[in-house]
Amino acid sequence: MRTCRLYFLTGILLLAFVASAYAQEQNNQIYLPKFAIKTNALYLATTTLNLGFEVGLSRKMSLDVSGNYNPWEFGNNKQIKHWLVQPELRYWLCERFNGHFFGIHGHYAEYNVSNLNIFGMGNYRYEGNLYGGGISYGYQWLISKRWSMEAEIGVGYARLKYDKHECGHCGQKLGNYSKNYWGPTKVALNMIYVIK
Repeated sequence: MRTCRLYFLTGILLLAFVASAYAQEQNNQIYLPKFAIKTNALYLATTTLNLGFEVGLSRKMSLDVSGNYNPWEFGNNKQIKHWLVQPELRYWLCERFNGHFFGIHGHYAEYNVSNLNIFGMGNYRYEGNLYGGGISYGYQWLISKRWSMEAEIGVGYARLKYDKHECGHCGQKLGNYSKNYWGPTKVALNMIYVIK
């Protein structure tokens, strides 16, 4: 399991490096890669630390990769501990980093959530992983030369595999489960800083 994660993350970083190394030539002009870093304010509102980067591949294409991490445990054994990575290939209708875009994304996460009592979860603890993908639509507003804001929503599929426990750190294991999920897979309100 750990080896698969390492290969997955290495592949994403390698893809971003290769994409940035090869500028796209169109109309006798070379479009050099453009880099930006970003954070999702909606994830921050759930106490989830997150950071993403985006690299331009051509005039209308870019690669966005976001990583999210939540290590916190709250009172009464409540926690939404997880880490998540979501790479996304984007097609821009006007030009990259400006206006409307459509995307195809993948995701992988490991989680340990408990005592949330939402979405029919009850007061149990769920520990496992998920993977899948989806499609998305978004819009980016230019605020200044270096700053932008972006809204995005995505829908798709996730395969969840998890162990269900009685609540708490040492709660008895109740079984192994898996579930197919179809629905929202990405929601973002990103603040963006353009590096190059």
